[in-house]
Amino acid sequence: MEVDGLATWWLVAAVVLGGAELLVPGVFLVFLAAAAAVTGAFLLLFPELPVAAQLLSFAAWSAIAVWLGRKYYRENPVASADPLLNDRVARLLGQTVTVVQAIENGTGRVRVGDGEWLAHGPDLPAGARARITGGSGAALTVEPLPTLETHS
Repeated sequence: MEVDGLATWWLVAAVVLGGAELLVPGVFLVFLAAAAAVTGAFLLLFPELPVAAQLLSFAAWSAIAVWLGRKYYRENPVASADPLLNDRVARLLGQTVTVVQAIENGTGRVRVGDGEWLAHGPDLPAGARARITGGSGAALTVEPLPTLETHS
């Protein structure tokens, strides 16, 4: 295959990868598209570049592009309208729940919405109210709510 044809394939690959990133955004294919574009440009500048060197160039530029992209996004995080979207426990912090299976020896179950979660905390009887203070994995950490005392 002639050199211009190979360079064209690399540049077409860059456009296809860039288009795929637009159709299915994931902030990853754009880095591969950049690597393919750089490889195609190198092939235009150095027409005798063997296929093995082209593949090595693509791999190296892919790694460099991903590294630079990760560094950029780490230093410039994208603001989210809902930063706790994928952190279910953080979304539950502070909510009041009802103990459905007594917490004994530090473990029981609480009702959260229409579901039940494993709970860790001080011993509490079934029916007691508690507040979510933390969690780990699929278990919540709770603390008892203060009881209201009435004086007659």
